[in-house]
Amino acid sequence: MKLIVLLFPVVMLSCSKSGKKALESGEYYQAALQSIEKLRKDSDNDKSLEVLPNAYKLAQEDLLRDISRAKMANQQFKYERVVDDYAKLNELHDRIEKCNACRKIVSPDSYFREYEDAVEMAASERYEYADALLRRGTIESGRTAFESFNELIRYAPNYKDVNAKAEEALFLGSYHVVVEQPGINSKMYQYSNDFFRGKIDEFLQTNRRLNKFIRFYQPAEAKQLKLNPDHVVRLEFIEFVVGETNLKSEKVNVTSNDSVKTGSAKIDGKNVDVYGLVNATVTRFHKSVRSRGLLSMEIYDYKSKKVLLRDELPGEFIWDNKWASFNGDERALSKIDLEAVKFKEQMPPPPQQMFIEFCKPIYDQFSSRIKRFYDKY
Repeated sequence: MKLIVLLFPVVMLSCSKSGKKALESGEYYQAALQSIEKLRKDSDNDKSLEVLPNAYKLAQEDLLRDISRAKMANQQFKYERVVDDYAKLNELHDRIEKCNACRKIVSPDSYFREYEDAVEMAASERYEYADALLRRGTIESGRTAFESFNELIRYAPNYKDVNAKAEEALFLGSYHVVVEQPGINSKMYQYSNDFFRGKIDEFLQTNRRLNKFIRFYQPAEAKQLKLNPDHVVRLEFIEFVVGETNLKSEKVNVTSNDSVKTGSAKIDGKNVDVYGLVNATVTRFHKSVRSRGLLSMEIYDYKSKKVLLRDELPGEFIWDNKWASFNGDERALSKIDLEAVKFKEQMPPPPQQMFIEFCKPIYDQFSSRIKRFYDKY
């Protein structure tokens, strides 16, 4: 059993240093790893050929000394330190064995049996400790047990039923939150409300675990599991208005900024263009259709029925339509009015769609608000 996960960060660190510098600074294990890596790529690297025998010997002595001290220490989980040190010794052994140039100058020792014995000792102590925490049955002990079982999985992933125990501890250490979807007493807007509910469901699926110790459930899922939740999130539309229409119009007399040709006249027997300012009457229209809603969001403790959070989340959508018409000379119109007269009155989106539109900012507030609330859990 090799401790690849444990050693990976150390290997990455060692590759960033010179083997000789690491050796001179007393980082013997890193010096050995660096030298092995360089010799694997260049079997004639003089510096690494010189550094490796000394670095390996000193690293071995250093790690064996640390193992001896750890075994004698009166310290909880001391064998995990022993496991880590034996893993490093075996890592050196394996890397040297895979490097032809390294094997010619170093005969590495293996400690696989010692490693397995240390794993058994460490795992037994860690498992009993975590299992005792699990039996206490509190959220706090569950969380500590979960972290402890995960530490065990780090070096002994197949020890007994450790993975199942970790899941059990995670369940115990989590807040289980049921989110009740908002209903609506209107067949007309049922489709739109289903869209909003679908967004909430999507959020719950995507963030089934908002963080490590927060687990969300839909009501049907909680019922199927016969779950007694810790919290319940209740959502309810307390008011909504769709299609609140406001039409404004203004009639304005406008005159061209510059003189334009308005006709011709005969002067002294010659036809001459006549220039002057021209006028028009512009009617400008602005139609806005406002839709809005207010969602009540309440989080309460399921056991005590105490309200932990009560908030109201507003949403609004305004559809605008601008157009114009005119009487008179078109040349009197400004560029803005000329553009506006190209447009005609449009039909607003159907009520279903406007309901959906004002729900979008409400959903954004819901997702950010619930995340912020559970940050402290």
